[in-house]
Amino acid sequence: MKIPASELPKQPDGAIYHLNLHSEDLADRIVLVGDPGRVAMFSNMFDTIELKRQNRELVTHTGIYKGKRVSVISTGMGTDNIDIVLNELDAVANIDLQTNEVLPEHRTLRMVRVGTSGALQPDIEVGTPVASAYGLGIDGVLQYYDAAGCLDEEMADAFIQQTSWNSCLPRPYCTPASPELLQAVAYDMRQGVTISAPGFFGPQGRQVRAKLKFPELNHAIEAFECRGHKVTNMEMECSAIYGLGSVLGHQALTVCLIIANRVTGKFLDSYHDLMENLGRTVLDRI
Repeated sequence: MKIPASELPKQPDGAIYHLNLHSEDLADRIVLVGDPGRVAMFSNMFDTIELKRQNRELVTHTGIYKGKRVSVISTGMGTDNIDIVLNELDAVANIDLQTNEVLPEHRTLRMVRVGTSGALQPDIEVGTPVASAYGLGIDGVLQYYDAAGCLDEEMADAFIQQTSWNSCLPRPYCTPASPELLQAVAYDMRQGVTISAPGFFGPQGRQVRAKLKFPELNHAIEAFECRGHKVTNMEMECSAIYGLGSVLGHQALTVCLIIANRVTGKFLDSYHDLMENLGRTVLDRI
């Protein structure tokens, strides 16, 4: 199948348009971070760095870490950015960027997002790493894709029922993490359901000056439980990484450092060393 040029834009040198990468620039092991400044924090742990590339907020460093080739890539914030990054990573891995033909053999990427998040259970202390066994999206991105067979419909339906989900909001969807990555990277971490919201303030139940339409929604989310799983935290990227990763045949996991507890009101304003330690753990295990 040849993809029209309008559907797969590229740079003048043939690199994929937003990430500005060629196939050979990308490792099979990928660490995704939101903050562009965090790319250098992690790549400074590499034994060698072979590539540094940037376009807008999308920064890529590829190198060798303890004998493993790894790419660290910043995505910026939000599932809308993830829609761009995941599709372009897959294109770099599985499309001939000279001919726009899908390659005959599928290349599977192992992707771990390392980020920050707010806890929704009172017993999760700030400074705790939490792994997302499930990504539950209230952002709507995956509803634009044919994701049949990739979604946990039972959990999404239970969430809709238990939270009395309003039909004017995007329909929630739920996708599990890669079991292999969950075991390899997060075997000793707190695990749970991670909510991915389409914004930081109102969509996550924060009221500053603009009045919330659903002020009790977070309380309903905190109380949600399905098959023994509860919502541990809320952020802005996990669901789209899991959903699109699954649709495109890749392995995905999210691990977040809890820097705020939305129930207790605690906030960790200095977490550089904890994030560095979490990044090293992920690089060791990916």
